[in-house]
Amino acid sequence: MSNFVYMLLCNDLSLYTGYTTDLERRIQQHNAGKASKCTRSRLPVEYIFYHSCDTKSEALKLECKIKTLKRSQKIDLIQDELFNLFTQDKEFDTVFKKIKNKA
Repeated sequence: MSNFVYMLLCNDLSLYTGYTTDLERRIQQHNAGKASKCTRSRLPVEYIFYHSCDTKSEALKLECKIKTLKRSQKIDLIQDELFNLFTQDKEFDTVFKKIKNKA
């Protein structure tokens, strides 16, 4: 079983961090308004970051650590992890600029 820590980009450009074992199911739950009170009023949401961990314990510790970060630090984490994957993705670049400007 995979254990994931993920960050969502909400419609209001806020960031939400969570843990799941099934990324596809969890995003559906979030967008149906059934996963979190925090994201329910900020729909739709989309994944902007996820990280696979070997154990649930490791994932929950990482989730807690990310939740303690300031918004600017979360943005730096996202940028560091995803920069190489999305250098050619113009949609990501546009969204990332919006997030960074809100920081």
